[in-house]
Amino acid sequence: MSKLYKSLFLISSLALLAAPHAGAQEVYNWKNASGEVWKSASGECWRSLAWTPATAAPTCDGAIAPAAPVEKIVAAPVAMPQAAPVAAPVAPAVPAPVAVVAAKVTHSAEAFFDFDKAVLTPAAKTQLDDLVAKLKTMTLEVAIAVGHTDATGDDAYNQKLSIKRAEAVKAYLVSNGVEKNRIYTEGKGETQPAADNKTKQNRAKNRRVVVEIVGKAAK
Repeated sequence: MSKLYKSLFLISSLALLAAPHAGAQEVYNWKNASGEVWKSASGECWRSLAWTPATAAPTCDGAIAPAAPVEKIVAAPVAMPQAAPVAAPVAPAVPAPVAVVAAKVTHSAEAFFDFDKAVLTPAAKTQLDDLVAKLKTMTLEVAIAVGHTDATGDDAYNQKLSIKRAEAVKAYLVSNGVEKNRIYTEGKGETQPAADNKTKQNRAKNRRVVVEIVGKAAK
């Protein structure tokens, strides 16, 4: 046996005896006191007599690579079938409230009535025709025709004349299809002028009838 191998054999024997105490020899490749594997000049790791690929140092030739960790397969959670949502009860449709219409129509055109007369002029009838058309678009509940006069003449006479003018308007509306029992009349005489009575034009404005209507808008 050569001196080199005798020396190595002696060193290996001493390492085996010292291993239980130093704890440096964990695999069957020779290590120095620093825990580094001894290698030859050509870079080969020195092996002990009990060396196997399974006990080789990780960096030495022939070492068996550690088994790859087994990937744990986690099954995806199974979605449970959802119960169909219960539809909320549908409330019955509530009909929209019917709008109540209140309006005041003032017929104050000049010559609505001639002086000291309760006969409707053609201009007055044209305005009342517009009112009749409006009434046909609604359900009439009540209409009040209020007559007025200018300040010429006696107060009592003007009171009676204002009522006659209101009655003339009612008669015309009834003749055009408006229910008679839904129209009321009233006279104010000269007590509520629309303009002063100083001029002929202003006095003509006071010879008027104001119609107030209340009803429900048609659908």
